[in-house]
Amino acid sequence: MLGQELVQELKSEQLTALSSKDADLRDRARIQSVIRDSRPDWVILSAAYTDVDGCESNRELAFAVNRDGAVNVAQASREAGSRLMFLSTDYVFDGTKRSPYETCDPRNPTSVYGESKARAEERLLEILPDVCIVRTSWLFGHGGKCFPATILKLASSRPEISVVNDQRGSPTFTGDLASALVELCRASALGIVHVTNSGECTWYEFASEIVRASGLPTKIKPVTTGEFPRPARRPAYSVLSPASLHAHNIHMPDWQDALRRYLASAPVAS
Repeated sequence: MLGQELVQELKSEQLTALSSKDADLRDRARIQSVIRDSRPDWVILSAAYTDVDGCESNRELAFAVNRDGAVNVAQASREAGSRLMFLSTDYVFDGTKRSPYETCDPRNPTSVYGESKARAEERLLEILPDVCIVRTSWLFGHGGKCFPATILKLASSRPEISVVNDQRGSPTFTGDLASALVELCRASALGIVHVTNSGECTWYEFASEIVRASGLPTKIKPVTTGEFPRPARRPAYSVLSPASLHAHNIHMPDWQDALRRYLASAPVAS
C-alpha cells in the first residue's frame, strides 16, 4: 500500500521503485548491486514482513527480512553515499504507557514482529548515524489488505461484527504518510520521527466510524482482546507522540478526515 503511494508522490522525481521480486532484502549482493547502480540521494525502505501473527511462527524469516534485510540495505546505502529512511512500527513498544510514546522511550517489544523491527532500528543507528527511522501505526490505504476494507466487506454481509475495544492507537492513511515521508526527505531529517494521522481510537471506535461513514446498518459490538486471542501479543496502547514530526513543521490530518478521503476514493465493493 505504502509503496504504491510513494511512487505516486515521487512521480516527478528520478525514482527507482523495486518490488520484493526485483530485490529480495535477504539477497545482500542484489541489494548492493541495485543501490550501487542507481546511486540515489535517498533510499526509502518500506518493505518488510508485516504479517504480525505469521512472524510468531516464522521467527527466522521475520528476522531475516526485517532486521538482516534492513542491515543489507543500510550497508549498501553507506557504500553508495545514499541517505536511508527506514519504516518502523509502534509495535517496538510494549503498550504499558498511558500517554503518547516519545521517540526516546525505551523499546520493549512483546511480539516477534516488534522485536525484529526494534533490533533493526538499533543496528541501523550503528551503521548509519544519519539514518531517518520513521515509526508509524495502523496503516490503511488502497492496493492492499487493510482494516477498513475488511470491516466494509464484513459489514456488507453481516448484521453484527465484534471488534476489540481495549487496544488504542492512531490509524494512518498511506497517502498522508507518503506525503510526510517525502517532506522529511526534503528536510534532510535524521534520527527517529513518529508519523501517524492525528488523534487516537480503539479498533472498535475505528470500525464504528467506518460503518457510520459508509452508511451501513451493521452493529459493531465491543469485545476484549482476551475474547479474541491471537498468536502475537498487541500493545494495549501505542499512540505515538507527534512532537518529532512537528519539529519539522509537518502536521498530519486527523484520522477521521483521512478515513473520509479513503472511503471517497475506495472502489465500490462487489
